[in-house]
Amino acid sequence: MQNTLDARIPSGPIEQKWDRSRFEMKLVNPANRRKHTVLIVGSGLAGAAAAATLGEQGYHVQCFSFHDTPRRAHSIAAQGGINAAKNYRNDGDSVFRLFYDTVKGGDFRAREANAYRLAQVSVNIIDQCAAQGVPFARDYGGLLETRSFGGVQVERTFYARGQTGQQLLLGAYQALERQIAAGTVTMHPRSEMLDLVVVDGKARGIVTRDLQTGAIHSHVGDVVVLATGGYSNVFYLSTNAKASNCTAIWRAHRRGALFGNPCYTQIHPTCIPQAGEYQSKLTLMSESLRNDGRIWVPKEKGDSRRPNDIPESARDYYLERRYPSFGNLVPRDVASRAAKEVCDEGRGVGPGGHGVYLDFRTAIERLGPDNVRDKYGNLFEIYERITGDDAYQVPMRIYPAPHYTMGGLWVDYHLMSTIPGLFVGGEANFSDQGANRLGASALMQGLSDGYFILPATVPDYLARTELPRVDISHPAFREVEEDVRQRTHALLQADGRRTVDSFHRELGRLMWDNCGMARSDASLRRALAKIPELRDEFHKDVRVLGTEEELNQSLEKAGRVADFLELAELMCTDALHRTESCGGHFRVESETSEGEAKRDDAGFCYVAAWEYPGPGQAAVLHKEPLTFEHVHLAQRSYK
Repeated sequence: MQNTLDARIPSGPIEQKWDRSRFEMKLVNPANRRKHTVLIVGSGLAGAAAAATLGEQGYHVQCFSFHDTPRRAHSIAAQGGINAAKNYRNDGDSVFRLFYDTVKGGDFRAREANAYRLAQVSVNIIDQCAAQGVPFARDYGGLLETRSFGGVQVERTFYARGQTGQQLLLGAYQALERQIAAGTVTMHPRSEMLDLVVVDGKARGIVTRDLQTGAIHSHVGDVVVLATGGYSNVFYLSTNAKASNCTAIWRAHRRGALFGNPCYTQIHPTCIPQAGEYQSKLTLMSESLRNDGRIWVPKEKGDSRRPNDIPESARDYYLERRYPSFGNLVPRDVASRAAKEVCDEGRGVGPGGHGVYLDFRTAIERLGPDNVRDKYGNLFEIYERITGDDAYQVPMRIYPAPHYTMGGLWVDYHLMSTIPGLFVGGEANFSDQGANRLGASALMQGLSDGYFILPATVPDYLARTELPRVDISHPAFREVEEDVRQRTHALLQADGRRTVDSFHRELGRLMWDNCGMARSDASLRRALAKIPELRDEFHKDVRVLGTEEELNQSLEKAGRVADFLELAELMCTDALHRTESCGGHFRVESETSEGEAKRDDAGFCYVAAWEYPGPGQAAVLHKEPLTFEHVHLAQRSYK
């Protein structure tokens, strides 16, 4: 056991921590900003927003994306909305209530200071995005419209139909393109970061592979910012884009960045169920549908009637029954476990009984089909294209699926990792959300980090840190480049019999069965025994086609799956060590008499941050104690 971690949380009242911290941060004068280079990996909401803002401040920014354009970043897939404590509805919302809901929703495993700052900054995000022209929904009088989301009792979620992520990303993309045109940002598309370069203990560069030519390049900077998203594709089937991966943060972890709470993964309650054995990904149905849709299953096992033939008396609206205060708007972890329970009882619907109904009949009768179409039309269209069913006529079928990851690289209050000069933003870091993320808070965190936090904390680091001149001739760059080439070469030389996808699919099933919606001591030990065997088999028997000096998607996948095979072991190690249930981490040995998650605050009120000691060695645990002065520890209740 190592020493506890210092999160560098400012002193003073929580309402003043961020303002005081910003004032105490050192500034870089405009003439000196041009002397600094900032490397930003990822061009989704956090990455694009940070690149645009730091570029506008006058820094030389290099932004890297493995897509052909930043517009393809996975942020575009977010549907339902973005939270902000504007209280336009005058329904009792406030910065403190959003902070309270975030800490409670995260099952008291979030850092209070970060959660409060997120709520505080949320009000600025909406102004920023509206000024950029993001077409938020508006009411008849032209005022910004809001709606409810899970885990809260106020309407604070701003949205653009079911395309909120796309519209927000286009806003950030336009800001980014403006800085590209101004010459402050250089964009590197089709470039994948494969390693981090640390010089004299500080992050000073990255090594990338050009995905079109296979060429390996080194890039030097004074600061590296990782904004590369989450890792739920470790489960193979998830709501994430197929290209989403853990490589950037995992390679940084191997270079010394601690990994925080890797077992905290979120299972989204409203996804289209898996249709077949060889399906490659799952499709999200926005949580906003739970505003007006009602979730139910038949009361009796084996009731195979068509949904419209099942009378009200034979339906179990189980969320409304179990949680009368919140009903269908309970947090995601609660809704997902409840769906699994009724399906495990044999009351699930659809093929294999892995589904529940999300029914809009009552909403259509109350609001009329045109109003429902205005709010959710494109979501209904997505559902019909995939399933062939018209959700205006028959209920949707949904089932939980891996979605967001609350774990990620550990960062302090400044969003800096344990490697000086390596900052981490958005879903790639562990901060703010605790053990469960409230719906509509991912976009909020990404833009908060990108537009407001990193543009204050990165300059503070630059102003305080002595950074000797370094170029790519430095031995550290040569050494990391050689590591990258050897790793790539080894994957191509395996010459085995199995495809990369077959290994990924096997790993995903192993993780879903043993470290998915429910985890147990036995299941986690089973996974920890199997993962090293699967990893060894992968390196001996994988077949990667093509060469390294060309466009080679098989090679891209192989590198990412190799990293997933290592991350999966750390996830299970973290889950095994945390013998409590909290949020999305549900240990079957730790539940209340009512079947809810049972925390162990005396034993586990801390962030688990893991150190990579080297190949074949057990991960080393570090702890950041969590204190709760403003939202007092209590058993969560949504009844």
